[in-house]
Amino acid sequence: MKCRHRHEDDPRAGSGARRGGAGRIGSLAIVIASVCALMVTGIAQGSTITVGSVLPPGATPTAFGQVQTQFNAALPEKGANLASPVNGAIVRWRVQGAEGGPFFLRVLRPNGSGAYAAVGTSNGATPADSGVQTFTANLPIHAGDLIGIDPSKASDTIGVTTAAGASYGFIFPPPFDGSTVAPSGSEAGKEIALSAEVQPVPAITSIAPTFGSIAGGTAVTITGTNFNTASAVKFGSTPAAGFTVDSDTQITATAPAGTAPGSVDVTVTTLAGTSGTTPADRFTYTACVVPKLKGKTLKSSRRAVHRTECRFGKVIRHKKNTHHVIKQSPKPGTVRPPGAKVNVTLGK
Repeated sequence: MKCRHRHEDDPRAGSGARRGGAGRIGSLAIVIASVCALMVTGIAQGSTITVGSVLPPGATPTAFGQVQTQFNAALPEKGANLASPVNGAIVRWRVQGAEGGPFFLRVLRPNGSGAYAAVGTSNGATPADSGVQTFTANLPIHAGDLIGIDPSKASDTIGVTTAAGASYGFIFPPPFDGSTVAPSGSEAGKEIALSAEVQPVPAITSIAPTFGSIAGGTAVTITGTNFNTASAVKFGSTPAAGFTVDSDTQITATAPAGTAPGSVDVTVTTLAGTSGTTPADRFTYTACVVPKLKGKTLKSSRRAVHRTECRFGKVIRHKKNTHHVIKQSPKPGTVRPPGAKVNVTLGK
């Protein structure tokens, strides 16, 4: 099923905020995603990348012991991503062996000196049982960020697995978002059963056609990756007149009217962010920019018009054997859609 949109606004993410102790409030500013993506089951979220534990079987529910942030610091399993390899948004997270709660997912950003910046916190989630539990989220994450988890009570539990080469760290007390703190300690040979799914920021690899009339209306096929949940397509700073998410790798958009001839970047926005600009996303608006013809001969005027996106129109002669332009319509510098006609009047 295809999802059609018209003039959607860009989503913007916000970081969470916390007010300490058991009475804390974990909050995450809501990122506005595509209404269609939320309502139409035929359009799923884009391909995701798993960050964190592979959730091996046999995790033992283990009490936190105190209200502290716990995070995996080393994961030995092949293919496990300790840190996010991409910029994007966490759309789901999973925990095993968790009892109590509510629990809060956290994004931690290494500062390169052994400390971590707390850059975002999810809304609280309460597991139904100690099995694998999945919760939805909308939490921005950057390449290199780690994930952690906070309990509400010291008696809350999370699954812990013994694994050679693994380790997890803890921060006590849990940091406020925006603060940078060093870990309070670590546990070697163990990992916590916590993972998250990251939807990468969309990327455009090509558009076709790469040009169209300044009047707008050109149908443009956008090819790339991670387009599901697209909530906005823009040509420069102007929203597309409309667009259809054909698949996770293709969007068909209608170019809006341009403000001036020249090139603009086409961008796609999803709940994970906005595509970066590259030469591959450049769309060029073409237009008839009326040249100055007054004083030119009819022959040179025709040449001047043919070098533009304009067409030569009516020729009015005041007298016979007059070959120079004394008047033109439209005026020089006027911008019209490609193919617009330029009329001239000849005289002495």
